[in-house]
Amino acid sequence: MSHPTRRALLAAPALLPGLAAAQGYPSRSITWIVPFAAGGITDTSARTLAQRMGQSLGQSVVVENRPGAGGTIGAEAVARAAPDGYTLLYGSQGPMASAPAMFPNLRYHPQRDLAPVHGLGASPHLIICAPQRPWRSLADLVAAARERPEGLTYASVGVGTSPHLAAETLLQATGTRMVHAPYANGTQGLNDVIGGRLDVMWDYPLTSLPHVREGRLRALGITDRQRVRLAPEVPTVAEAGFPGAELVPWAGLFVPARTPGGVVARLSAAMREAMGDPKVQEFFDGTATVLWPEMGPEQLRAFLAEEMPRIAGLIARAGAKPG
Repeated sequence: MSHPTRRALLAAPALLPGLAAAQGYPSRSITWIVPFAAGGITDTSARTLAQRMGQSLGQSVVVENRPGAGGTIGAEAVARAAPDGYTLLYGSQGPMASAPAMFPNLRYHPQRDLAPVHGLGASPHLIICAPQRPWRSLADLVAAARERPEGLTYASVGVGTSPHLAAETLLQATGTRMVHAPYANGTQGLNDVIGGRLDVMWDYPLTSLPHVREGRLRALGITDRQRVRLAPEVPTVAEAGFPGAELVPWAGLFVPARTPGGVVARLSAAMREAMGDPKVQEFFDGTATVLWPEMGPEQLRAFLAEEMPRIAGLIARAGAKPG
């Protein structure tokens, strides 16, 4: 008998609990916690996937919103849940990468307390201003920021959020500064940019593109490495002359640590199947989200291991502190 065969036989008993748990899974409905308020892009994305995943799993996947503290309340709830595959987390850049860098006393750690299941995808930000502003391009905006250090203002939905970090990515890449105006929600910031009370904003295409189409906003750039199909006329930050200024918010599916591997594999397969559904793809195309159908558990684990220190460095250089 070869050594590899002996090792496989010795390892087999360790796999049995996970396989046994997966054989009867799922036997009841599954709760998918979205750590943000109902009605936003995260909520509608989760509900679209949950419905299709339920078909694959043979049990309903019920979305439950637990907003608060930048997504950390919901993330902590999943981290503390039973590791049985019946409590899932919509994990995004904020609670999974930004929060650990900003809150030293955070009561969970993404890599210790949560297990990756499958990547969801990424949706870039549009860089927008009112059409009354003189800037016709991103280069114009950067030149204005250099001429007026600390003179221009930009809105976000809070310190450490992806719009804030996307703005900081460009500012750090160009050696410029602007005054940050965090808002409680994106609608308020968007209205103040449209009304001319603030200069610029980084926002999701889903909410800002309708205003661009109607002439109430001007799109200066997109924070991805490629243009988006919803707005193919808008250049990327690299095309605008600022390579390295990309930042694309992302999301993935997570479960409590120590969830059996067989259960994780079952959930990952259901997620992948959902992404292959043409109706699901149509929905995400309409939000300018690029899906990650091939990002299984190990790929998502590796991605998070790279993303956390990158975001931590960005936050440290920005001097970002919780409000």
